[in-house]
Amino acid sequence: MKYWKYYLLALLVIVIDQVSKWAVHTYMLPGMPGEIPVFGNWFKLHYTLNPGMAFGVELPPPYGKILLTGFRLLAMFGISYYIFKLWQRKASNGLIWCVALILGGAIGNLIDSIFYGIIYNNAPFGAPTPWFHGQVIDMLYADIYEGFLPANWPLIGGTHLSLWPIFNIADSAIFVGVVLILLNQNRFFNHEHANDAHLTEHNNEAPSIESVQQA
Repeated sequence: MKYWKYYLLALLVIVIDQVSKWAVHTYMLPGMPGEIPVFGNWFKLHYTLNPGMAFGVELPPPYGKILLTGFRLLAMFGISYYIFKLWQRKASNGLIWCVALILGGAIGNLIDSIFYGIIYNNAPFGAPTPWFHGQVIDMLYADIYEGFLPANWPLIGGTHLSLWPIFNIADSAIFVGVVLILLNQNRFFNHEHANDAHLTEHNNEAPSIESVQQA
């Protein structure tokens, strides 16, 4: 299957992500009324919309969302090409699988941004067009901590902390891919450097056309 197997992993992430978002939109109520506990109050399903990037960060309207979606499109093509180049250079399989996870997650959220304003009519009020203004559907709610930090902690003591990320399958794939690359960067990139050194050595040892003709 050559390099296509990596794109199939990305496709699998996209399918799981989109099916989960469809199910949440179809069968759950938004916000707390539709909240479903999974592991007590620590981990729940919670239907919410994210108009921007991670943690709800937004670019200025009215064209900020279009710029964000355009950047995601460029990233999609860039990561797709990077996978092919990694395969050509015989990079570590683990590294390419991780990049494929990131690609699948990036495309999953890109689909939301481009089409959900039309499919689910969830573009923010005042958006110049529903195209490219769809809001990302999030549903995985980890209620880790909310409260005031101990006053005796240096610098941040006494401040209020809300640590309850809400994300989706696409975000999870990106997070897992990035974390695995960071944890295994020595093994992944040492493998790639070794391959590059081997190719360089092989090229240096290969006889040139002139030497063959002279012989």
